Amino acid sequence: MLFLGLLLLAATAAFTALAIAGNLSGGPYYTVSVLDQPIATMSTLAVFASGLALALLFCLGLATAVAAATHRHGARPHRARRTAAVDERTGPDTRL
Repeated sequence: MLFLGLLLLAATAAFTALAIAGNLSGGPYYTVSVLDQPIATMSTLAVFASGLALALLFCLGLATAVAAATHRHGARPHRARRTAAVDERTGPDTRL
């Protein structure tokens, strides 16, 4: 999952950087090209909406990477560890 999140981060960052670097000219309609290959002709609103979509994908990749990096596999919650430690010292609770 960490790899997937990092891959999504890298892909959106690279696509955004290449799209910005290759499209610095202005006009009412923009021909968006990546690596000198035109992929679309968009209005200003369409460019803005695609930027929002790329930002959302970037945030999704960041959230996925952070969640995967902080997830501990096989670890018991803190309360369960503490209860198990008390049981080991005092024995199981025999009260009903």
